[in-house]
Amino acid sequence: MEKIESLKGKSVAIVGMGKSWFDYNLAKSHGVHFDEVWAINGVASVIFHDRVFMMDPASRFLDTEDAGGQTDSMAKMLKEHKGPIYTCELDDRCPGLVDYPIEEVIKDTNCYYLNNTVAYSIAFALWNEVAVLKMFGVDFSYKGNLHFAEAGRGCTEFWLSKCISAGMQVEVASTSGLLDTDVPAEQKLYGYHRLSNPLVVMSDSEGLKVEKLNNLDIKKKVHQPVLIDRYDSHLMSPEPKKW
Repeated sequence: MEKIESLKGKSVAIVGMGKSWFDYNLAKSHGVHFDEVWAINGVASVIFHDRVFMMDPASRFLDTEDAGGQTDSMAKMLKEHKGPIYTCELDDRCPGLVDYPIEEVIKDTNCYYLNNTVAYSIAFALWNEVAVLKMFGVDFSYKGNLHFAEAGRGCTEFWLSKCISAGMQVEVASTSGLLDTDVPAEQKLYGYHRLSNPLVVMSDSEGLKVEKLNNLDIKKKVHQPVLIDRYDSHLMSPEPKKW
């Protein structure tokens, strides 16, 4: 497979099935622009999208119940979807399946650490030189539930780091734990968070900088580097402040 030239320099939203995928709906309904939207697995049966990533073989959904609650919706989608659905194996029952360019991606990125579907989609974005990557519904772990954490967070954050190092702008839904995005600003820097006057990382037109919390103007909005439109006034909720 050749690289998709139309993706170079574009803005892409990757939408997974985690809780913060609701942030995608909020962003979309308030006019946030994405050149393309890539759905992970069953999300494809819910939202409008341009591409689907499903790295399990289609037989998992068509011939078994191993996917649990996703089984019925995925089976229906796979039989009707015209693609592209990137996966590991083609199946005559599914017209939209496309072989994931595994050899090209591994060779180009010089890496084969790929242990979940989201990581494959991020690697695909890196391979195609996407400029802006916005992550929704990719959470893996949740506050208040110390006994539950999905596998794959380390691999996903590893690929996001590779994207950032390559100059890609990476943004994460504000309610997601990915890249510690939902951690309060004054608690992000371990060790410094224990000080009476913790350090806070801010972002402006000149890049990242570190300030002591007490030195900040309390009226100043602290922009954190990997949040998705958290402070944009045009995205503020229309609901009243008091109920």
